[in-house]
Amino acid sequence: MGIGKIIFTLIYIMIYPTLILFLSGDWLWVEGWIFSIWLTTLCFTTIIYLYRKNPALLAERYRKPGTGDQKGWDKYVVYCLAVGFLGWIIIMPLDAKRFGWTTSFPLFLKILGGIELIFSFFLFFRAFADNAFLSPLVRVQTERKQEVVSTGVYGFVRHPMYLAALLLFTGSPLLMGSIYGLLFGLALTLLLAIRSLGEEKMLLNELEGYADYKKKVKYRLIPFIW
Repeated sequence: MGIGKIIFTLIYIMIYPTLILFLSGDWLWVEGWIFSIWLTTLCFTTIIYLYRKNPALLAERYRKPGTGDQKGWDKYVVYCLAVGFLGWIIIMPLDAKRFGWTTSFPLFLKILGGIELIFSFFLFFRAFADNAFLSPLVRVQTERKQEVVSTGVYGFVRHPMYLAALLLFTGSPLLMGSIYGLLFGLALTLLLAIRSLGEEKMLLNELEGYADYKKKVKYRLIPFIW
């Protein structure tokens, strides 16, 4: 991974907070700033951590859809998630601030959203730190001799990064006060849940030891529920 590519990525990440504040019509929007700082801190911290500690995983995170024996169906899921994420980013400031489609949003729900983002940050970062094979694509990394990871947050749920995404997709619109953003986020979470079913089918068939891991860690995404 070249340093130039990393710098380009860091600049690219700044597009999202800039877009949120621009679409809100208020550059002093407190909730928008809180989310923007959260997002950029998570991205910058994770990229720098991987660059120093696990460059092979960082390179894997840059893998393009349709490569590395990715499951054919997952390529379309990845594109849907990318488009959906952009739509989600756009709808929240339009709803919560510029047009005010959501009105009278309770303060305690905004606080709850902020708390969710704290846990989301922890789960995202720990997932990267604990799992050296955390690919953005549904595939088994035979060239990297992929093994089952069962320690850290992976001893808690089988898909901690998807749990982190659930907290992100619900916590952010709660923080910003956007019902439409919450509905959009729940749709993206449902897509991830469906993806996890196909991903686990692949892992059971192709990754040695996953069946035993599944027996050990009972919950796929939400502790004590599913």
